[in-house]
Amino acid sequence: MAAIRSKALPLSILTLAVWFSLGSFLAPASATEISRVTTPAGFKTWFVREETIPIITVTLSFDGGSALDPAGLEGLANFVSGTLDEGAGDLPSLAYQKRLQELAISISFNAYKDRFRVRLRTLTKNRDEAFRLLGLVLQRPRFDEKAIERVRVQILTNIENEAEDANSIAAKAWFRKIYPSHVYGRPSNGTKESVAAITPDDLRGFVRRRFARDNVLIGAVGNIDSDELSRQLDSALAGLPAASHPVDVAEIAPVSEGSLTVIRKPNPQSVVIFGMPGIKRDDPDYYAAYVMNYVLGGGGFTSRLYQEVREKRGLAYSVYSYLYPYEYSAIYLGGVATANARVAESLDVVRAEIKRLAEEGISEDELQKAKTYLNGSFPLRLDSNAKISNMLVGIQVSKLGVDYIEKRPGYIDAVTIEDIRRVAKRLLRPEAMTFVIVGDPAGIDG
Repeated sequence: MAAIRSKALPLSILTLAVWFSLGSFLAPASATEISRVTTPAGFKTWFVREETIPIITVTLSFDGGSALDPAGLEGLANFVSGTLDEGAGDLPSLAYQKRLQELAISISFNAYKDRFRVRLRTLTKNRDEAFRLLGLVLQRPRFDEKAIERVRVQILTNIENEAEDANSIAAKAWFRKIYPSHVYGRPSNGTKESVAAITPDDLRGFVRRRFARDNVLIGAVGNIDSDELSRQLDSALAGLPAASHPVDVAEIAPVSEGSLTVIRKPNPQSVVIFGMPGIKRDDPDYYAAYVMNYVLGGGGFTSRLYQEVREKRGLAYSVYSYLYPYEYSAIYLGGVATANARVAESLDVVRAEIKRLAEEGISEDELQKAKTYLNGSFPLRLDSNAKISNMLVGIQVSKLGVDYIEKRPGYIDAVTIEDIRRVAKRLLRPEAMTFVIVGDPAGIDG
């Protein structure tokens, strides 16, 4: 049975990227189709055929990540991501890794709070073995004791290193503060105690619960036709269980009463993380918030925070802010690092700029420059097969529609000054900000 292909978009992602960056209003003479392919086994895949490079990249995204780690086993999803490639089927760790290396095949794993991501990259000529090895690792991971203990030591060493790293300390403390009783507040890589408690059966249990046919989104890019891609995907994935375990994560609003916490460390400078409740990806105001954040702290050298904190006052090397929507919550996060003697002044400037934007909005010039950059720079996020396959999956996760790439510039261009004023008053509330400082800041108690 051949793959089922839906009507394809008339423009490829790569073509659209170039088209938008050049500001052209003329369709190109040739275009690679963005297809939605349904395999004979029923896997729905978003696919871009790219024949100029003999490489195939596939990204798989399974619903459910570290937020589903059981209490006392925090770090389980992260542990799985570190041990999956330590042997599969009849291949122990060394043999499995050697086979990947011999054929220049890359299979990588990443555990996030809401999802678990797998990426396969292979030369087209090695696709049969690449997809076979992918299927083995997803369906029959070995989790041998020797390999598990080696990875456990690596994770515990990383946790020990993070315990002395100011940025890691600040981030973990900030998330505990805004999500005190929710799974989002727990460290994704676990604690020394929780990692020590994880058993091979716990790792196998995660795989059984999460890796299932009803639970995966797929993005593929490369030199392969849709029928062959379907055959390969079915060979790797059709043996997975039909159904995953239900995801049970509660919707949560971040703590918003405002606070300042100082974690004293005898460092020459302080690291500061600050933030407040954010906006979810499906919110009607998301694009207005996205453009607003570019002006406030997401625009690098041109952002207001950068100009006021670094350029005008020389208070810090960098300062930033960004929107961070999760599946069940959303935060608006920022950070700055500066000398201990200048922390208080830096925070005053940050608060003042946030308040000013909330009260006054932005100028027409700022709005137009933000739109130009956000639309013009977008192609840089699509300059490799890996980035494109990630984008294909990300669009599916956020339910943005197969025509999102084509429509995105219009969403940005539609944002008005009035939209920015509305969303700024809604989101930018200095009194709701949570600050965590790691260092020895002068004149600040907490």
